[in-house]
Amino acid sequence: MLDRMVAGDVPAKHHIAHRSPEGHLRHEQCITRDGFDGPYTIVYHRDRPHTHARGEPARHDWPAPERAAKADGRPLEKRHYRSQDLSARGGAPVDARVPLMFCADIVLSVAHPEAPDPVYVQNGDGDEILYIHRGGGVLRSVLGDVRFRAEDYLVIPKGIAYRLIPDDGQPQYWLSIECLGGAGLPAQWRTSVGQLRMDAPFCHRDFQRPHFEGPRDEGIRELVVKRRGALTTYGMGHSILDAVGWDGSVYPFVFPIRNFQPRAGLVHLPPTWHGTFAARGALICSFVPRALDFHEDAIPCPYPHASVDCDEFLFYAHGDFTSRRGVGAGSISHHPAGIPHGPHPGAYEASIGARRTEELAVMIDTFLPLEPTAAALSVEDPHYHESFLG
Repeated sequence: MLDRMVAGDVPAKHHIAHRSPEGHLRHEQCITRDGFDGPYTIVYHRDRPHTHARGEPARHDWPAPERAAKADGRPLEKRHYRSQDLSARGGAPVDARVPLMFCADIVLSVAHPEAPDPVYVQNGDGDEILYIHRGGGVLRSVLGDVRFRAEDYLVIPKGIAYRLIPDDGQPQYWLSIECLGGAGLPAQWRTSVGQLRMDAPFCHRDFQRPHFEGPRDEGIRELVVKRRGALTTYGMGHSILDAVGWDGSVYPFVFPIRNFQPRAGLVHLPPTWHGTFAARGALICSFVPRALDFHEDAIPCPYPHASVDCDEFLFYAHGDFTSRRGVGAGSISHHPAGIPHGPHPGAYEASIGARRTEELAVMIDTFLPLEPTAAALSVEDPHYHESFLG
């Protein structure tokens, strides 16, 4: 949640009668978080937003993650999965996700959608963060349109009905981060009144919010709701995009990863300084081109460290990944808790004297262990763990 915004036609006070010029009563819908104790948005509809035909199992396929049977008995090792070699599911975004790793807090998938969503989708399980590795398009919701491009994070709060419309003719390659316990900006970057601090790694101006156009009708009358990993389709008797106005703090938004303001220190800073989004049991970090440490004897390469509490998931997006050999754009490394990990042989000393890095990557630390799916094992690099020997 960023800040409150208002769009379109809203009354002077919430929970009071709001009528059209012809005298028709608008229907107020409250989208709340943390019960009624957290951020909320209030939408004013022409029609009743809660009239759904009886639900039926959806004809769409957003697969629930399943632990690969072949993962049983595997030794604890550093892992490398080449998501760039994965066969694409294609189709609409609602059908395109391929889960790779997961725990009770996070589901990590990749997607290569080729067509717009033919239905509206509402995630009742968690917030979604899509990192757009390649491609672009529009997220459309009752709150308006949000355009996204390559190297953007697209944040979709749970409970918002939306559809994704990829740009025609552009290959799409997305990293999907489904946050089952919710997600938001880290609390340490906020003031006591919720404004982003002046020393935060981003400012309010860095974020792109929905552009509201008012009521419209695309002819779509199906809403697919995801809850407890299952999809249910509901028929609607009217356009989902029937809002005349709204205000609040719960809405989709875009954050371009290159707007993240990295920090440099006298010596190497820990990953928490790269924290971009906080989720239950996880921290999502952005590694962007930046100046490196400025002590004359600084070692800019990440130091070897023992992951005793967190699993580390790293999606390599762009640049020269000097601490790793054999990875490329789309590679995913998984360094599990319990064993130390660090740079490949030679990278640690070779980094001395470096003053800048051009790498771009998304890192996710989770407190619960990440489990691989069969899709992840199908693109695993079997020699990654032993590559650290020399």
